[in-house]
This record gives sequence, structure tokens and C-alpha cells, in this order.
Amino acid sequence: MPRGTSRNVLDALRTPHRFPGFLKSASVCVLVAGLLTPLSPVSPATATATATAAAPPATVRQTPLTPPAPASAAAADHCGGRCSDILPPGQNGNATLAQILLHQAFGTRPAHSDDQLGPYADLAARYPALTDATVNSFFHDASFGVPADQVASTVRPAGRTDVTIVRDRKTGVPHITGTTRYGTEFGAGWAAAEDRLWLMDVFRHVGRGRLTPFAGGAPANQGLEQEFWRNAPYTEADLQAQIDSAVAAHGERGRQALADVHAYVDGINAYIDAADRGRTFPGEYVLTGHKDSVTNVGTIERFKPTDLVALASVIGALFGSGGGGEVNNALSLLAAQAKYGVARGTEVWESFRMRDDPEAALTVRDGSFPYAVRPATPQGRALPDPGSVTREPLVYDRTGAATGPSAADASAEAAAHAAGSARRGMSNALVVSGEHTASGHPVAVFGPQTGYFAPQLLMLQELQGPGISARGASFAGLSFYVQLGRGQDYAWSATTSGQDIVDTYAVELCQDDHHYLYRGSCVPMEKAEQRNAWKPTVADGTAAGAYTLRVWRTKYGPVTHRATVGGRKVAYTTLRSSFLHEADSIIGFQMLNDPSHVTGPESFRQAVRHINYTFNWFYADSEHTAYDNSGDNPVRAAGVDAEFPVWARPAHEWRGWDPAANTAEYTPPDQHPHSVDQDYYISWNNKPARDYASGSWGNGRVHRGDLLDDRVARLVRAGGVTRASLVRTMAEAGLTDLRAEQVLPNLLRVIDSAPVTDPAAAAAVTRLRAWLSAGATRTETSPGSKTYAHAEAIRILDAWWPLLVKGVFEPGLGGELYSAFTANLPVDESPSAAHGPTGAHAGSAFQYGWWSHVDKDLRAVLGDRVEAPLGDRYCGGGALAACRDTLLATLKEAAGRTAAQVYPGDEHCAAGDQWCADAIVHRELGGIGHRTVGWQNRPTYQQVVEFTSHR
Repeated sequence: MPRGTSRNVLDALRTPHRFPGFLKSASVCVLVAGLLTPLSPVSPATATATATAAAPPATVRQTPLTPPAPASAAAADHCGGRCSDILPPGQNGNATLAQILLHQAFGTRPAHSDDQLGPYADLAARYPALTDATVNSFFHDASFGVPADQVASTVRPAGRTDVTIVRDRKTGVPHITGTTRYGTEFGAGWAAAEDRLWLMDVFRHVGRGRLTPFAGGAPANQGLEQEFWRNAPYTEADLQAQIDSAVAAHGERGRQALADVHAYVDGINAYIDAADRGRTFPGEYVLTGHKDSVTNVGTIERFKPTDLVALASVIGALFGSGGGGEVNNALSLLAAQAKYGVARGTEVWESFRMRDDPEAALTVRDGSFPYAVRPATPQGRALPDPGSVTREPLVYDRTGAATGPSAADASAEAAAHAAGSARRGMSNALVVSGEHTASGHPVAVFGPQTGYFAPQLLMLQELQGPGISARGASFAGLSFYVQLGRGQDYAWSATTSGQDIVDTYAVELCQDDHHYLYRGSCVPMEKAEQRNAWKPTVADGTAAGAYTLRVWRTKYGPVTHRATVGGRKVAYTTLRSSFLHEADSIIGFQMLNDPSHVTGPESFRQAVRHINYTFNWFYADSEHTAYDNSGDNPVRAAGVDAEFPVWARPAHEWRGWDPAANTAEYTPPDQHPHSVDQDYYISWNNKPARDYASGSWGNGRVHRGDLLDDRVARLVRAGGVTRASLVRTMAEAGLTDLRAEQVLPNLLRVIDSAPVTDPAAAAAVTRLRAWLSAGATRTETSPGSKTYAHAEAIRILDAWWPLLVKGVFEPGLGGELYSAFTANLPVDESPSAAHGPTGAHAGSAFQYGWWSHVDKDLRAVLGDRVEAPLGDRYCGGGALAACRDTLLATLKEAAGRTAAQVYPGDEHCAAGDQWCADAIVHRELGGIGHRTVGWQNRPTYQQVVEFTSHR
């Protein structure tokens, strides 16, 4: 699939999803009462625990009730009660077998598994009346420590005396305080396992390409392991080498990071041992056949440091690895050249790509930061001969259930995702300088959009120990440091930037299909291979099956495609700068957690420069704000165009490239976009800065970043910004239909160029105009109604958009080129678009689509000024009257489509249920599910911060 447009396959993961009906029968009670002991407390020999007597038993995490515990010791906290955060659905992501069975039978849920979902969902209806006093009705206090009357439990994991884990009553978040560094990290590992053990286990197997033997052979599981292992086919030696390399490169900090990881893993394994003895481990281990519910026979495999590297490779691939898709780009360029000729076809292609559009919204508004710009005279291009491209197989020797059509479809989808530049480019940030706030202190509302899962991929924690003082969110299994959150007097967050750190090389074959020319010598490819087999379980009834995963590796990366170039046989390979460097970012996160390191904007920038994934980073303290862009941006050879495959020859390699270590020269930090104390910053995966090439297609004048930029600019002009006003701004943007707010006005201008005489079209125009006047939001008529205000207008636009895009562009481009461009960039990503990059029910919407293309073309037809216009005028062939006819014809067709046609229904929603089609569904990665909530286009984890003082 195309650059930046992959549907996130995690949305399809089911491990398990729905359990067989017999578990919902009365026999559940017999199983729970007679055969299981999953609610037994962890042995006091392994975990010393206390809890407040007043706390309800359900809030105590598998610990006995004893007299009240002391509050956790709070570190220096300069937030003054003005730091808040939220992470739905809840902190507790583990459930015993009994709890899973009770949930499936009666709908009960473990404590703290969903208590953050309600406040998160309620903001959509209640935000207009939000004040600073009511912010914490929709967020939770993120101050350090736990007040004495709010302590639910205190645990000394494994009986250690150098660390305590205090959990609060309201959310169950662990507050980990250590008197030694080892103890602190041991506690972090214990808490992570207590909250997310099953999820951590799932993702270490995803990272190793071995999910099906672990969790079952469901087609979605097959696709997931295939997608990630194709691009990161690491051996155990590769994983260990990445640890060794990261440690060796960073001196004392590297050695400390290694010690932290070992302590963290020790904590995880100590919890596994204690939970196994106490039979309090996640019930999914029984349902997937790893443990016996009666005899307790079976094994939960202990963790090791290389598991964390495998897990990190998944997270990095999902959220922090921009670029790729060069083969797809080449195919659409060839289609454009076939249509228009080489010179004009190239210009048309560039106009639709919009790699450096001057009309795009920017995060850093001053300065220029050239990177991956279009070369004047491209060198080394290796475009395929027409019709010669084939995708490299990954799966061989299928047996059993792996031979069926659903398995083949899963493999094809996974291969398409892996071959594209598909990255989950979400998350947003709003940061306002103190010069424009009511308090005189900066205000920030920011967080990552990581999707909606049960349990959540992220988890909350507070870490206090020698050299560590932070609270916030971390990916489960990587929570030895807080990755997004706050320190004593500063906060930080990130959005995906997506700049291109992935290139495609054409290696010329020699001798046979598995030898290639490397710097003049014919050398063999390296075969990475593993056999995966599965059998049916209670959780996944997929019949037994097996297959072999096989990747051919070259010094230029794994092989993704085969083709001919000028008649010569080649393999296309993909090389990313973070390949073999999944562990390198650990140093940057260590610095962000270190209060002695981060003392202001410059030391913050020094920290994020050590992160090799592609992110936009935001910072706020009581006096300053800052922005920086991270990622190992390779320095390309002169004339190399990052958009297309190039020949694998020394003249076209990254400068200073060492193939053994996959290191190269990288652009210096000051050449990355950066800024301090700009009046405000916004980011919603829009273009970071001028001349910094966009990683995704279609980043032009209309982008969802504009929903933030326009609103925050108005706030700043008015002055007196508060936490509440910035949250209201974020919430309103997150409920607004980008197409309606930004493009519909020009659609109506074209239509209004003459009277509308058709009654059906006129009625549709009236509805659309009324919705636009009311703010173009997708909101309920009243809280909980599950019916949209202006529902008919929303239905019409949802039906109209794909029709109008095709009607406007396909006649001029021709079917072949239009199809090629839509393979690079889908036309739509509305909340209900199951065909879109993120899939249905995912929350995130309006990132990828032809909004800018329609906008530029309509403005050109209307005679408006257009910077960097498209290569031609397409709507009506450039004639206003003909364009109007096209719009009215497609509008009338859309208006005639029923709700059931526009919203066809799925496993969650009945056909025609508009609200449900948009709604957010937490994808079940374990045995506990959650209720469907209304749509918001909003970060999953979100902070609201305003520091009142500084050290």
C-alpha cells in the first residue's frame, strides 16, 4: 500500500476476541467455584502488601486488607495541581481466568479496567461548558505521589525493602518509589507485569514473528506476525547485538541503561513466579493452552532483555519510522508518464504527491530546514520495466488452516502494508507560550493517538528513584522509563513526524535469484527462516496449520519485490536507518526521566536528539516552550531522490554507510526543525517546517492540522489562554469534519454559481449549508442520544465525498492513473471509513485523503490564487459550468443513498446506524472487552499541563 496510508493491522488482532458460548452458561459458576483458585493473593513471602481498610475489596490488586498504609513519598512537584492526564479504558489490563469467565457470562470487569473510559468519553458532550475548575472531571490529577487518604494498596514486590508500589484508589495507577536504582526498576517491571503481562507477551511474540504458535492461527494473527517480521526479520543474535551496540556507544549512560533493563526484567520475572505460585496470572494463558486451570501445569515463559528489543521493533515500526513506499511511487510515476509523457507526467506526479507544498500548515513557522527535497537532476533512479514488478513471497510450505482463502487474504494484506510507507501517523499537540496565557505560564494539551485497545498499549505509572523522577505513559513492556509525561517541573510529548528514513535499493542479481552484486562482487543473500505452527484452543478455534516464514536479507536490507530494470533482473530491498538499531532510543528516554539532565529547553533538545525514531517532540515548563524533531535522517548521495528506488551502488549509498552496523552520516540536529518559545505550536502530523519534505502524500493546504492551527491562532490573538480554553479547542477540533469545514465552502461556491433547480440537489445543499453554519461537527443531539445533529447532512457528505473525488479526477487522469494515485493515497478517511488507513472504529480520522487535491482544483476552477497548483484543472475540464454539473450529479447520487448503503454495518453495528459506524471500539487483545463510545478524533493518552514554578 501507499506511502503513509496503511490500515493498522493491530485493529484486526484478536487474542482472544469472543469466547465460545459454553463459557457463558451456568457452568461458569461451577468452574469458578470448584476448579479454579485465580483470586488467591500473591504469597506474602513474595510480596508484602497493605491496603486501606476503607477501600472496596475490588480496588485492591490481589492483596489482603490490612491497616491503612502511609502515603508514597512525593518528589518535588512544581505543577501546583495543574497537571492532569487520562488514558482509557483503565490501568488494569490483566484478568484472571475467573474474572474473564465472569465478564463473558455476566459483563463484570476487574477493578480499574475501565474507570478512565467514562470521563474520557464524556468530554465530547460536555466540553463547551468546561472550566479550569472542572478539567479534572474529564482528566485525572497527575501530581506526584498519593495523598494518604487515597492510598488503596502498598506493595513491596518480592519482599524487597528498597522499593514500594503504591496504588491510588481512583485509578489504580502504580506510584513506584525506590531507594536504589535497581529497586526502582525492579518495581517498574513488577508493576508492568501486574498490569499488562498478557499484552507484553503478545507483543514480544509479534516482534519475533511468532504470534500464531503463541496465541493461535486466526488469520489476523497470521497477518500481524507476517507484516512485522517481513521488515524486521531479526535473529536472537541480531537482538542481542542491538543491546550491545547501544550500551557500547553511550558510555556510563549506556551501562546504566543496561542495568536498568536487567532490573526491570528481573521485576517482570519475579511477578511471573509469584503469580504462577498464587495462580493469579492472566487467564488468557489458560484459554490459549499455556496453563492448565486445574493442575496449574504449564509454563509462562520468563522475559529476557532481547524480548524488549523485539517489542520495541513493533512500536517503532508502528509509530516512529517514516518513509518507504518507493516501489509504489515508481509505479504511479510510470503511469503518469505513460499518460502525459515523461516531462509533464513527472510534474503531474509531483503536484499530486505534494512533498513540499508551500500552502501546508507548519509546526515551526520560521526558518527553513531542507531535507529529502526534490533533486534538480535525479541520479541513480532504478524504475522498473512496465509490468515487471512482483512482490517477494514471505510464506512458504503452507499446511492445514494456513492453506485457506482467509489465510491467503491475510498474507496479501500484510504484504501490502509492509511494502508501503504505512505508518500510524497520529497524535496531536497544542502548546501556547506564557506570553499569551492568563497565568503567564505556558499551557500544553498534548498526547499520542495510539488507537483504542483492551488492554491499552500504553500504561500509566510514576517512577521516583535515584536519577529518575517522572510520571506518565509508557508502552507496556518498555516501561523502565516514562516515555511521554512529566518531570518535576517540565512535561513532554510527541507526535509522529514521518520524515523519510527508509530507502529502496535495486540490487542487481547475479548467478541466480539469491545472489546479488555488492560493490563489484557476486555475493549470496542471507536466508532468515522460521517455521510457525498452531493448533486450536478455547480462545482461538482456528484449525491446526503451519507455514514457513522466509525473508532474504541483503546488505541493503530485506528483499521486498522483484523486477527488471532496463531488462536486468533486480531485487528491490528496503533499508531504514533504524534497522538493527531498535534499542538506540533508550538513552534519550533515560535523559527525559532524569531531573538532573532536563533543566530547560536546551537540555530537553539534547535528550530527544538521542531518539532515532521519527517524532515531533514538545516541551513546556513554567517559563518556556520548545519543539524538536528526532530521527536518524541519513545523508543521501547527491542527486538521489528519496521518493524512488535507486541502484545499489556505492555512488548512490548513504554517505558514510557501514553495512555491517547499518550506520551512516546523519543530518546534524540543528538541521532538524526546532524552535524555542514560538507563540504557539500545533501538530497533528502535519508538515513540521518549510522545506522539510512531508513523509506522506497529500500534505497540502487542507490538513487536519488546520483544525488546530486556525483555532489556536484565534485563541492566541485574543490572549488569556487557560487550560480549559485549550482543552475546549482540542475537543472541538476533534469533533469537526475536516471536509465540511475546509472544503465544503468552495464546493458550495461552485454550486452557487447558478441556481439549483433540481429539488433533491437543492434539499441536499440546504442541509449541508445548515450543518456548515452550525460548525460542521459530528456531535449528538444530546448527550447519550446516539443520534447526530444534522445527521442527514453528515450522511450526504459521507456518501458524496468518494463520488465527487472520482467524478472530478478520473475523467481527466484516466482510469489507470487515477487507480495508481488512489493506491498511493486513499480518497477518504472519515470516522466510519472501514476502507481507510486506520480502519473503522479507530477514532483517528481525516489524516489521509484527497482534501487538498479537491481544494486546489476547485480554487483553480474558481479563479482563486493557488500556490503549487495541480498539474492540470480537472473538475469539468477546468470549466466552471461543467464542474458544477459534475458536483451536482454526484451530490444527487449521494443524497439518494440510504443510511444502510452508506453505513453497511459490521460485527459491532447494525446497517444504517450512523453513530455506531463512527463510534470507537476498543479492540480486544485479551479476555476483557469494553463498551462502545462516541467518536472523538483525539489522543488516546492526553496531558493537560501548566507548571507554576521552576527549580
